[in-house]
Amino acid sequence: MDMNLAPVEELRRVDAELARLDARRAELLARRVWLLGVLRSPAGAAAAPPFPGAPPAAETSPRGAQNVLLTLGGTLLAVAALAFTLVSWGSMGIAGRSAVLLVVTSAALAAPAVLLRRGLASTAEAVGALGLALTVLDAYALHRVALPEVDGLGYAAVAAGLLAGLWAGYGGLLRGLRLPFPAVVAAAQLPLPLGVLAAGGGPAAVAWAAALTAAADVLLLARPAGIAVRTTAGVSAALLALGALPVGGTLSLTGPWSGGPLLLGWAAVLLFAARVVRPAARVLAAVATLAGVAAVAGPARAALPAAWAVPVYVVCGLAVASLWRPVRAARIPAEVRAGFGLAGGGVAALGLVWALPPVLGGLLGPAVRSAGVWSGTHAAPVPADHPATALLVLLLGAGAAAGARGAWGRWGAVLLGWAVLTALPVVLELSYGAGIAVRLVAVGAALALAVRPGVLARGLPEPAPVPERPEPPARPEGGWGTSWTAGTAGATGAPAAPVAAGTLLSLTGLVAGLASAGSVLLLALDVRAATFVVLGVLLGLFAAAAVLGAGAVREASAGGAVLAAAGLVGAGTAAAGLSAASAGLVLLVVPAGTAALAVRFRSPSAELSGVAVGVLAVALTAPRPAVLALALALGGVIAAATALRAERRRAASWTAGGLFLAAAWLRLGVWGVTVPEAYTLPVTAPALVVGFLRRRRDPAASSWGAYGPGLAATLVPSLLAVWSDPYGTRPLLLGAGALAVTLLGARFRLQAPLVLGGAVLALVAVHELAPYVMQLVGALPRWLPPAAAGLLLLAVGATYERRLREARLVRERLARMR
Repeated sequence: MDMNLAPVEELRRVDAELARLDARRAELLARRVWLLGVLRSPAGAAAAPPFPGAPPAAETSPRGAQNVLLTLGGTLLAVAALAFTLVSWGSMGIAGRSAVLLVVTSAALAAPAVLLRRGLASTAEAVGALGLALTVLDAYALHRVALPEVDGLGYAAVAAGLLAGLWAGYGGLLRGLRLPFPAVVAAAQLPLPLGVLAAGGGPAAVAWAAALTAAADVLLLARPAGIAVRTTAGVSAALLALGALPVGGTLSLTGPWSGGPLLLGWAAVLLFAARVVRPAARVLAAVATLAGVAAVAGPARAALPAAWAVPVYVVCGLAVASLWRPVRAARIPAEVRAGFGLAGGGVAALGLVWALPPVLGGLLGPAVRSAGVWSGTHAAPVPADHPATALLVLLLGAGAAAGARGAWGRWGAVLLGWAVLTALPVVLELSYGAGIAVRLVAVGAALALAVRPGVLARGLPEPAPVPERPEPPARPEGGWGTSWTAGTAGATGAPAAPVAAGTLLSLTGLVAGLASAGSVLLLALDVRAATFVVLGVLLGLFAAAAVLGAGAVREASAGGAVLAAAGLVGAGTAAAGLSAASAGLVLLVVPAGTAALAVRFRSPSAELSGVAVGVLAVALTAPRPAVLALALALGGVIAAATALRAERRRAASWTAGGLFLAAAWLRLGVWGVTVPEAYTLPVTAPALVVGFLRRRRDPAASSWGAYGPGLAATLVPSLLAVWSDPYGTRPLLLGAGALAVTLLGARFRLQAPLVLGGAVLALVAVHELAPYVMQLVGALPRWLPPAAAGLLLLAVGATYERRLREARLVRERLARMR
């Protein structure tokens, strides 16, 4: 046992240990009885229950059952006493009332002394609790009977103080009772607040009384009292703070010179509590910070115009948040400093949220258009009446972020600096030209940061291993205590490496630059000249970023440059009054230029942007088929030029072929050509050339893959045309062509030309002979065709085996062909 504990605490531990030993002794005795039964029983009965009819295992300890019964009995007695006081009191005289009060209360308060001497501590605790409750009822009864004219609040304040003193003396006399001292702490919460209310004090006076009472509770927390006393004091102080701090916050807004000192007092109490209650130090320090900020900023806000209210709070919050860094001179514990940073940063964050509307107005306001493009009418700033101090809040946030260590601080500074440039035209209500100029500056600054993020990331240290934080001692010794700050270096983690920080800053600059570019372009669409100027500047900025940047910045900037060039071309065609189809033809200059630049400047995003512009250009020419055919042909030329590059050869060559074919078909349709060979031969010729080149590179390639698609592209549509058009020279020409293909397949032993040509030739022959066969069949007797078919079947059946052998030889010959 720890002999340095207070007697009350030591007695409680002794009682708990004795109860545990009693429970263990009962368990061992039951086990002993069962073992004796096993030894005395016949063999094989060892698995039987301890003895027949044995009671089930107890679900609660005797000590627990006893405490439940005593608590229930004391509660019932207290309820009975309350009912007696409220209901039956009036039926007795003065003597009877006094006698009952004296006898019952004296007996309830005296009985615990006898019970403690006999070792019945729990029973004494229950009876003592009943006695304390009876004293409260006695005080109530005394007011109702003897002092009815006395003010209820004043009487309650005095009675609470007297009862606290009485219970303290009672607990000092009976050290074995644990309840009196927590009851003293609970009763001591009422005298000051109730007394102030009875004296006519307002909310501020009551809040001051609550602060003084909470300070006393915190002082009690710092003393080596029992756990029940400390818990009661802590809960009481928390409840008082919950009730008084909102009052102080309201007063700081309505009456700052009265609410400020009150909040400062509460801040001092909370900081002292953070020193005492270490597990909650961070939360207590954060609440104290909020109270202090409201206390200091309230009077300053009242002395300044309304537009300066939020900046004042932000300044105060940032001032306290700066204490988040280690301050060796003040030796502030790490938990408290963390609370300072959390609350101060929260206040600054709320101020930045308040300053967001001008940023959103500067970014999205140009999208609110009241008239058409190039109308000369500008949308009103959104919102135009926001205080100019919003810029000050953004600047304060940017400065604080720049002063913070680590990559996140630099990132915040960059983001808030861009927000300042974005909000500047709205807050200051700049002219149209000045607004465009500021937004272009924002684009340039953001892209410059994206290209060279190392300028800001250069000072960031390399990541270092984080040392383990040692366990703090149980209680700080001497002021704030050096042990509180021990091992806190690195507790928040090492800063990011310069490489990671540079990537973060680069991406931030890129996103900000793209957002500002879209905003300024929307704004420039109000005036024709501004559109050309902005697109030209954006083209230059994105081109420079694409040349100087790397990675994602390079690709995104290259794509942006292509789109800006497309915008310039489109704006030029619109200014010249060209139709949509003509504008589409002119717009093909952009993908052509992209394809040309791709020879020296390899950028997938630029090429994809060029393809997107080309698709748009072709779509613009769709209403005029002739122009569309020309656009498709030009697109095929661009794709063919791109196919000269080895890494783009496969995709670009197929694209070029498809575009040329579509252009040819569309042109034939415009000319009214209906002959299918005019559409199929342009496909067959290049397909056969490609197949020939493929077999030259790979002699083992199948003829079906090399020549099959090309031959089928012409032979099949022509064959269908032959069967639907029985007249003309097409059957003769198709038969001649099929014969030539068949002979070439046989000469070079190619399976696809031989089979396709032979099949088409046979079908053409059948088509040509079909009318004569039908005439012949019509002239013969009706019994002749079935007879001929029967004879044919008999002949085939007679030579079946030979025919199978000949068919197998033909199949083998075809299989040996390519």
